[in-house]
Amino acid sequence: MYSTSKRLLFGLALCLLYPPLNAQDFYFGADLSYVNEMQDCGEDYLEESVVKDPYQIFADHNCNLVRLRLWHTPSWYDDLNSGQRYSDFADVRRSIIRAKQMGMQVLLDFHLSDNWADPSKQIVPAAWLEVVDDLPVLKDSLYNYISTTLIALAEEGLLPEMVQIGNETNKGILQSPEDNQEWMLDWDRNSQLFNRAIEAVRDVQDSTNTSIKIALHIADPDNLGWLLEGFTNHGVTDYDVIGMSYYWAWHQPTSIAQVGELISQLRQAYPGKDVMVFETAYIWTWESNDNANNIINDVHDDYAPPSPENQREWLIDLTEAVMGNGGTGVIYWEPAWISSPCYTQWGQGSHQEHATFFDFDNNLLEQGGIGWMTHDYTTAIKEPPGIEDFKCFLNETKQLLHLEFQNTTADSLFYLKVASAEGRILMNKKIETIPYARLIREVVMPDLPAGVYVVGLYSKQQLVGSRKLTVVK
Repeated sequence: MYSTSKRLLFGLALCLLYPPLNAQDFYFGADLSYVNEMQDCGEDYLEESVVKDPYQIFADHNCNLVRLRLWHTPSWYDDLNSGQRYSDFADVRRSIIRAKQMGMQVLLDFHLSDNWADPSKQIVPAAWLEVVDDLPVLKDSLYNYISTTLIALAEEGLLPEMVQIGNETNKGILQSPEDNQEWMLDWDRNSQLFNRAIEAVRDVQDSTNTSIKIALHIADPDNLGWLLEGFTNHGVTDYDVIGMSYYWAWHQPTSIAQVGELISQLRQAYPGKDVMVFETAYIWTWESNDNANNIINDVHDDYAPPSPENQREWLIDLTEAVMGNGGTGVIYWEPAWISSPCYTQWGQGSHQEHATFFDFDNNLLEQGGIGWMTHDYTTAIKEPPGIEDFKCFLNETKQLLHLEFQNTTADSLFYLKVASAEGRILMNKKIETIPYARLIREVVMPDLPAGVYVVGLYSKQQLVGSRKLTVVK
């Protein structure tokens, strides 16, 4: 008899093999790293002209994930404004408390630098500069830093639900200032550093009996394919989320539709990995509200001229493409980086006030980008293609899986996945068939020990059929 415990394991394995996606499971995220600084600089946030906690504003508009950057030792803040540091541990702790009080999850962005890390700059923290060429010591420094940070948060019940190892790590991480001046991607060094960082997160996860998703973050959709292959080929595989940056201003002519197609391809190539847009933004005006140069200065013809409505439409269309192709989230970069009297390293004010969700009086743009999070995405979730009479069983030798089903759609490409009862994927095989025809195929199976398994059949990333498979030796 198939016991209750085995039914639970079977259901769990099926969910892990390919969890169903709906709008409630999707991450609607906002990077709110600047909020504390803006408020300390004297700025208020308003909704309908009433002062309101910005974290409350985002929570009320369906934001369920807050992204926060963490710098190692941002001492350059000492010479700005009042000398107060931001995006260090104390500031991030303060932000995590605010996010969790509003019921939102947290993505902690380890920049692994004292300053901005991006595709052109990945400079090691000054505290580790002396060991930057001593890889074993550098790896231990990295491990201890991530572990100590997460344990300190765990002691207060503030562990993030997700962490990313580095920020836009196209050229690697933890480079010396000299190496950073050139394009260098030392995969042997890079892979060891990433795996040591991942090990730190996993060890904290195990010691605290919690679940923390680990993400890689790459800028520009065009770079994801070869960089992910590089990670895989060099043994960096123990992560959960593929995160990308996609801004029209910098990544054109890559279209929203092409981003959706890429996500579908990545979901096929990396089964079990979530795919998310970690950064995007779109301007609502050409105007400026301070003396700081704005960094986004281009719009797509289909979403022009810049306006709050076109900002919202850009985000809705992007999210529909992400969601419809099996992606699990979109995060907006700095929707609350409003103008203030304070200075950045490059000027007075904000470099992004024209792309926030607030007007120049700090009042929420009700018809602007914030509405992307509350849009009805029911039609974006594609119904799975239909199959009929899905049958599968092992032959007498236990080496061949007999597969049989009627294809009722125009799709000709399916994927067969076999998972253990605990959800570990043991086989992922392409199955080609003829549209609207019956397929009978025998597939060579790995040597499976006795137990209960899940066989799943997929079309366009979506589960279209599943069966329990019992192996008896």
